[in-house]
Amino acid sequence: MRIDKYLKVSRLIIRRTIANELCNNGKVLINNKVAKPSTEVKENDVITLILGNKKITTKVLKLLPYAKKKDADDMYQIISSDEIKS
Repeated sequence: MRIDKYLKVSRLIIRRTIANELCNNGKVLINNKVAKPSTEVKENDVITLILGNKKITTKVLKLLPYAKKKDADDMYQIISSDEIKS
């Protein structure tokens, strides 16, 4: 599954266009490598999101083509959520 779609389906990012922008600006890492919107994500990958002054690291648990709100939380596990100091 593409990373931009995964971020939307898992509800880590609300809109796919925003997920695309984050990827294009180098704010999404998969296994510590910068991801493009079309980069494929697999189970057990580690995704790092840099959102403003926050850095969120998650592990992919499931890949679902679509998910209801209650099922979206089962798609990932948050490993860490830190503030970035300037």
